[in-house]
Amino acid sequence: MITFATQIMKRYWIFTLLMTLAGASMGQDGNTVFPFLRLPHSAHAAALGGENITTIADDLTLSFHNPALLCNVSDRTLNLGFTSYIKDSKVASAAFARQFGERSTWAAAIQYLDYGSITETDVNNNELGELPAKDMSFMGTYSYLLSERWSGGVTAKFIQGTYAEYTSSAIGIDLGLNYFHEEKELSASLTIRNLGGQVKTFDEEHEKLPLNMQVGLSKKLAHAPIRLSVTLDDLTHWESSYYNPSGEDAKFKEILFNHVIMGIEIAPSERFYIAAGYNCKRGNELKVDGGSKWTGATLGGGLQLKRVKIGAAYANYHTAASSLILNFSMGL
Repeated sequence: MITFATQIMKRYWIFTLLMTLAGASMGQDGNTVFPFLRLPHSAHAAALGGENITTIADDLTLSFHNPALLCNVSDRTLNLGFTSYIKDSKVASAAFARQFGERSTWAAAIQYLDYGSITETDVNNNELGELPAKDMSFMGTYSYLLSERWSGGVTAKFIQGTYAEYTSSAIGIDLGLNYFHEEKELSASLTIRNLGGQVKTFDEEHEKLPLNMQVGLSKKLAHAPIRLSVTLDDLTHWESSYYNPSGEDAKFKEILFNHVIMGIEIAPSERFYIAAGYNCKRGNELKVDGGSKWTGATLGGGLQLKRVKIGAAYANYHTAASSLILNFSMGL
């Protein structure tokens, strides 16, 4: 009876997610609000190119990218994160996970972006003071082990932004599905993030959340401690001019590669890993004349010391500055 119910639930998860993905893949071009939702808060994912939805590890921050991965997190795990962003901007996160039974895991998290000091001036450029500018997201995540190899997850978000006297709030949902074959060390995932919309607008115009559909695959080499990952990102914008800066003369492969994120991880033991990645879209967007062709490259690593885990990653998310992402995790 339990096995039959589990199979029904697994099919329900898969059917629901696939139908949602199909419906969301149409008509998603246009302006979006709360772009901070696309920033990685996971040093592990950031090191693998900025987006990764397939890495199987006891890392709570990976559930920010795919809620189905929360099933791999130890009970009573606390994680704190910090990112140095553009100029005075700072990004922080905090999350706590708790297991319930053998199949269910819950987590609560908060993500915060402070844009730093913004000077307010009048029409004559006289300084009047400082303006507040910040974004926040409060999240609750639930994951369920559907079977030996399948897991599903959902994240509900309440999002709020404050820019001077203007405020906006929104509700969003992330859905994730993961397949993991332990013997073959093969992981495949399907996610859609930031479904939903604004509850309160900054003005009279409703703007969309930065919807993102992703497909990913990771595979560990048979005779080496190396895992390769490929993530196809932002799959709802195939025909958008946003990816076609040269107009009609752009080659199809240039548009295709703008969706590809590649990562490689070397883990000689369970206590240590180093990772590197390349984000093709970011490399193209941040590339300047005479600049490095490795603009979209990322690098990072992680270390476990008894009950404490530390992760760090380095990346560029803007031509003006580099970013350092740090995660600190421990079991309570």
